[in-house]
Amino acid sequence: MNVYTTDKIRNVVLLGHGGCGKTSLVEAMAYLSGMTTRMGKISDGNTISDYDKEEIKRQFSITTSMVPIIWGEHKINILDTPGYFDFVGEVEEAVSVADAAIIVVSGKAGIQVGTKKAWEICEKYKLPRMVFVTDMDIDEASYRQVVADLQELYGKKIAPFHLPVRENGQFVGYVNVLQQRAKRWKEDGTVEKFEVPEYSKENLNLCRDALMEAVAETSEELMERYFNGEEFSEDEIRQALRVNVSDGSIVPVLMGSNILARGVYTLLVDIVKYLPSPEKRSCTGINAKTNEVFAADYDFAKAKSAYVFKTIVDPFIGKYSLIKVNSGVLKSDDVLYNYHKDVEEKIGKLYVMRGNKAEEVKELHAGDLGALAKLGSVMTTDSLSTKNNPIVYIRTSISTPYTYMRYKAVKKGDEDKISQALQKMMQEDLTLKHVNDSENGQTLLYGMGDQHLEIVVSKLLEKYKVEVELKRPKIAFRETIRKKADVESKYKKQSGGHGQYGHVKMTFEPSGNLEEAYEFDQVVVGGAVPKNFFPAVEKGIQESVLSGPLAAYPVVGVKAVLYDGSYHPVDSSELAFKMATRQAFKKGFLEASPVLLEPIANLKVTVPDSYTGDIMGDLNKRRGRVLGMNPDNNGYQVIEADIPMMELFGYNTNLRSMTGGSGVYSYEFVRYEQAPEDVAKKEIEARASKLTTEEDS
Repeated sequence: MNVYTTDKIRNVVLLGHGGCGKTSLVEAMAYLSGMTTRMGKISDGNTISDYDKEEIKRQFSITTSMVPIIWGEHKINILDTPGYFDFVGEVEEAVSVADAAIIVVSGKAGIQVGTKKAWEICEKYKLPRMVFVTDMDIDEASYRQVVADLQELYGKKIAPFHLPVRENGQFVGYVNVLQQRAKRWKEDGTVEKFEVPEYSKENLNLCRDALMEAVAETSEELMERYFNGEEFSEDEIRQALRVNVSDGSIVPVLMGSNILARGVYTLLVDIVKYLPSPEKRSCTGINAKTNEVFAADYDFAKAKSAYVFKTIVDPFIGKYSLIKVNSGVLKSDDVLYNYHKDVEEKIGKLYVMRGNKAEEVKELHAGDLGALAKLGSVMTTDSLSTKNNPIVYIRTSISTPYTYMRYKAVKKGDEDKISQALQKMMQEDLTLKHVNDSENGQTLLYGMGDQHLEIVVSKLLEKYKVEVELKRPKIAFRETIRKKADVESKYKKQSGGHGQYGHVKMTFEPSGNLEEAYEFDQVVVGGAVPKNFFPAVEKGIQESVLSGPLAAYPVVGVKAVLYDGSYHPVDSSELAFKMATRQAFKKGFLEASPVLLEPIANLKVTVPDSYTGDIMGDLNKRRGRVLGMNPDNNGYQVIEADIPMMELFGYNTNLRSMTGGSGVYSYEFVRYEQAPEDVAKKEIEARASKLTTEEDS
């Protein structure tokens, strides 16, 4: 592939709701640019960007793909992102290196939750954007409705560039709102001009007014002229559009049909014309040596630096680190320094990714996207530079996974293979987390949703040939006491030669500190129990609190006091006193009004205002206590509640179902509270039956 300078590069991320047509739009772009000779279809499993076997099987995008489209003298790096919310980490990685976005909307489905989320992420990253309305070949598609809905949501910055023209139910052409001219597609793909149809004129006037108003909004001078009824010249409009689309104050709306590759030519032309090259965007890091701000700003003349925005790890094609060059020019065989790992690595060859195919390139200029192969230490969000100028960039903020399941190897002995496979998958996917919960004897897999975890399991089998099964996770209950008990216990054994003798009198009561398992004290007088056996008594308590008498859960908040006992000068031993203490603990614990404690989480649910009633009603059913509700900066409501951890199982699916996918949540453990009697009884019975089964087997 040729080398492209910064001014000839456009880095554009495709965003939108799942199934709105992002991947098929890439196919149309690739076809029109001459990259392919025929368009792939999602249903046939032969698209450029959905190359993973899971994507082909499920017929939707799971990972972000990079597809460079060569358009004239320009290179448009298209980042095709997944639309389903379980793969939001992929979107966040892509948006972090994009200089502009195209929000894809299905003309048939209209504005969806994913459309609004796409807009929000553009606002967060201050990305200039265009809206492309697909499915215009479908008769029920309504471009006018999409534009009206966008204007209602986002105001006067929405500027429709085109209008569809239909004849006999067929999508045959478009009206250019700026030029007020109609064009029809011919069989050979070219266009011919024709008169604007009478039925389109009313719509054209509406769209023209909307476009003029969007232009007028960009400066006081234009606003004044607009109110005075003056017409803007075509050059003035184009100049205003170039400046204001680039800074995000105007959002053009275009339309077309992906499967007919219509309207995509004008989209590519407008991407080059109106969306900014990297040199128009700012980018700053920190020089780790001097602690000074480094204004990289995609300047090819400055010291080399790059940011790793994504990692591909595949058993067949190996490891690729996808980068954006933030300054300088990278060349083959350059040596780059990874400040985070304090390692220098020779990069060898430079590549540009085209879906899953790596194409070699001599150099990458500032602002370009590329790939480096087989860099051992480099991870996603690392910064690369030279050792003389170690530059560090802010790591992309990736969503935290809150949905988790317990997993087990189907085949015994596969545990190490599974662990190694997960490590590789976690390099690719920062929203996947693997936790060894040794306290509850389980390994947990965290993801962004049930579908995410299901795909992870499928990938483990398909790519790494290991099978796991997902189960409901165990909840980390605790046991404690509410009253004081005074008990005595003797451990006595005689079996030829030395026997065993230990005798303790102890009290057990609540310590008032649920953070610690136990407190131990002794008030023995007169040497009834010799001092050298005190550590053995504490050891007995230490072992006892690991598995409580109630349901074999860890014990917390117990104060144990040894106040009396007796010993035998020959038969007493540390083991005997430890065993006596364990017996005393069990007896005392059961006499001191034992209870089961359940973990409580502080939950924050962010939803549009219209769903707050449903959310609070659902939280009440889940034994949640709503603490309050506050608006956030994006026009949503944040409901805060304390809720038992066991009630959060399956909450992600329920929340999405209740809010149509617009609700998100986060939680953190805050404390333990006494479990209600019915919950405790059920749990104790379940544990007893499980322990009996384990003993029998």
